[in-house]
Amino acid sequence: MNDKKTKLRIPPQSIDAEKAILGSIMLRPGAVHEINDVVNADSFYAAKHSHIYKMMLELSSKGEPIDILSLSHKLEEKGLLDQIGGSSYLSELTNSVPASTNIKYYADVVNKKSILRKIIEAGDHISELGFREDIEDVFEVLDQAEKKMMGINSNAGTHTFKSVKDSLPEAWERLEKLHENKGELRGVPTGFHDLDQYLSGFQKSDLVILAARPSVGKTTLALDIARQAALNNGTPTVIFSLEMSTQQLVDRMLAAQSKVSAWNLRTGNLSSEAEFSKIRDSLDSLSKAPIFVDDMAGNSIIRMRSVCRRIRAEHGIGLIIVDYLQLMSTSKNYDSMVNQVTEISRSLKSLAKEFDVPVLALSQLSRAVEARGGRPRLSDLRDSGSIEQDADIVMFLHREDAGKDESEKTNIVQVLIEKHRNGPVGEVDLYFDQKSTTFMSIDKSKSSFSPSPSDIDGF
Repeated sequence: MNDKKTKLRIPPQSIDAEKAILGSIMLRPGAVHEINDVVNADSFYAAKHSHIYKMMLELSSKGEPIDILSLSHKLEEKGLLDQIGGSSYLSELTNSVPASTNIKYYADVVNKKSILRKIIEAGDHISELGFREDIEDVFEVLDQAEKKMMGINSNAGTHTFKSVKDSLPEAWERLEKLHENKGELRGVPTGFHDLDQYLSGFQKSDLVILAARPSVGKTTLALDIARQAALNNGTPTVIFSLEMSTQQLVDRMLAAQSKVSAWNLRTGNLSSEAEFSKIRDSLDSLSKAPIFVDDMAGNSIIRMRSVCRRIRAEHGIGLIIVDYLQLMSTSKNYDSMVNQVTEISRSLKSLAKEFDVPVLALSQLSRAVEARGGRPRLSDLRDSGSIEQDADIVMFLHREDAGKDESEKTNIVQVLIEKHRNGPVGEVDLYFDQKSTTFMSIDKSKSSFSPSPSDIDGF
């Protein structure tokens, strides 16, 4: 028989610090502005202290004085004066202040105790979620649990803001650095010089759409960008492959890195020692690349977000790639594909903002391109206009030699930048090496690209 007594544990709190905050504000009403970004009414453990602080904020917002008389009158109007202990308790608060100038210290103590209580509350909530067997998707449970924990970070005290004046020195330092290091990219490099000249790399929190008809090379280009960003710049890259398996992607990256025939690599038909040597070197390089692949079919944004949180905690994240968005599943079943893709595109933009990294999402184009002929347009984005609306950059892959005989093909693929919210639009030519299934920049003897104002999207 267990003789241990069950101990009743009191949640973390500091009543003295709470009293000191309220007393300091009554002694020095302007002090409320020093702490209102650190604590809020919910930060107080004692309910009566929460009521008093709410009344203080209300009086402050109206420009009215905050003292025993005004608070007593306000609390009486709300029917709360007796609940907080009457005017005598307000008087007691002013007598419990060691030094009103230390109010920020008292606020920090109260905020920390509040966070600890929220962690306990989150733990209880997550425990209850774990027992809910009525929820079919376990990843929905995981997402709710993670949201509960992440929500603690949105507590008062974590919000920061800057004036434009305070941000200007940082902007000047950045511009000065860019001037001193001309050609240095601000974003994640794609590995293709001409493309980076237009984009300056992929920027944080941007949703980048790469669209094409099937078998034009969008997956290959995405893998080339992932491989080069990870290998050359150490950018941790997460690839969500909804169509191809991890092993298929690895084979493609290995062929591209080694410049060995992809077919020979896939069939094991490697004849020379030179090819084996190239593959060994490529295996060594790729083994050090921070690339993470999730090949779950029909992946959802909820699960993607969960995977990204775990990878970010362990390795960090610099780039997210989704291949491709029409294969993603949504939180509910829609009657039309248009509504489904609308939710997907918005959720991908939200993902980019949440993790503050570029998200490169691949997309199919409608058959209207083939029926019409010629180059793709923004209106050809399949199933929803929301893709065009939510994206910061929209790029198409286009081949002029599509449908021609092998002997007539030039293997030149055009990357058409049709939307660029913060920069120029234009086109870049890449050479597709069919043997090793990789894209390569075309060496041009032209002068370096310098966009004019008329090239800028939106001008």
